[in-house]
Amino acid sequence: MDGDSRVEAITLAGGCFWCLEAVYEQVDGVVAVESGYSNGHVVDPRYEQVCHGDTGHAEVVRVRFDPARITLAEILAIFFAVHDPTTRNRQGNDVGHQYRSAVYWHQPAQEAVVRAVWAEANAAHGGRVVTELAPETNYWRAEDYHQHYYARHPGEGYCAFVVAPKVEKFRQTFAARVRAAAP
Repeated sequence: MDGDSRVEAITLAGGCFWCLEAVYEQVDGVVAVESGYSNGHVVDPRYEQVCHGDTGHAEVVRVRFDPARITLAEILAIFFAVHDPTTRNRQGNDVGHQYRSAVYWHQPAQEAVVRAVWAEANAAHGGRVVTELAPETNYWRAEDYHQHYYARHPGEGYCAFVVAPKVEKFRQTFAARVRAAAP
């Protein structure tokens, strides 16, 4: 468990972190989402380094969730639905190892769930899923300007044309999991 004993975390890579962050910030049961870099070899990498592909890191989101409200399997089902897990090192126009599809677990107990959901997704995609599965290592929080990017810049070109359709796909496919709007 991370911090609060009722909260778990999982780290997900599925292209640009702005897309996954925007989706998971709307998921009921998710208590926090942080954009970052994970599973590379450089200490405290910066965005420009990661973009050049020199650090080995993936752009990721660290998703903290309340397992009493949403299961890890549900978190992963959303993940496999909102990005293309069958393209190696690519999501749309974002190309490179830093944009790989990956699930990085935080606790050994999560590995079995991760592998089971991966197997279901792989079967659904005809055995073509290339999502990397591993424990989270060498995680670093992304710069402040990347945090809550879509919420702060919904009209920016990339957000409007790439992020927004993924958010809408989540909202339609997982309507029961959409967080209720604050009063």
